[in-house]
Order: sequence, then C-alpha cells, then structure tokens
Amino acid sequence: MVPAGYYLVLSAILFGLGIVAFVFKRNIITIFMSIELMLNAVNLAFVTFSQVLGKLDGQVFVLFVIVVAAAEAAVGLGIIILIARHRQSLNVERMDLMKF
Repeated sequence: MVPAGYYLVLSAILFGLGIVAFVFKRNIITIFMSIELMLNAVNLAFVTFSQVLGKLDGQVFVLFVIVVAAAEAAVGLGIIILIARHRQSLNVERMDLMKF
C-alpha cells in the first residue's frame, strides 16, 4: 500500500505546476487547463484525506468539485471559442479589448 504522504506530495506538485502555468502562460487555453489541473490536485488531496480518515466526506466534496469543474469547462470553452472567433487570437494580453 502506498503511504498517504506520497499522494499529498503528488497533489502539491500538481497544484504547483498549475500555479506556474497559470502565472507564466499567455494562451487562454493553457490557463484554462492549468485551472483544471489545480482542481484535480485538490481532488486528489480530498480523496487522500478521505481515505486516511475513513470518512466519505472528502469523496462527496470531490463529486461537487467535479460537477463545478464540468460546468466551468462547458461555459469556459464556449466563451473561449467565441473570443477566438471574434479576436482571431487566444493571447490573454489582447483580452483587454473586451472593455470597449
């Protein structure tokens, strides 16, 4: 059996990679994927704590996070496709033009 600490370290590494990608990337698709990576890292930590504590609370919370992530993906991808059609670019630095 793999110790719970390994899963938590993996979760922290994935979350850190998601933060780094969110901060340094300029493509809106990459930023969107980094947010999903961070959500999945948190889900891994919730499942790990749920397993260690022997309670199902963490797994129920993971279910809610997955539902929210799916809704965010549907709405977010729709907005990204609309922006890509109108602006001809997915660069975040050009998104300030949405103000006008």
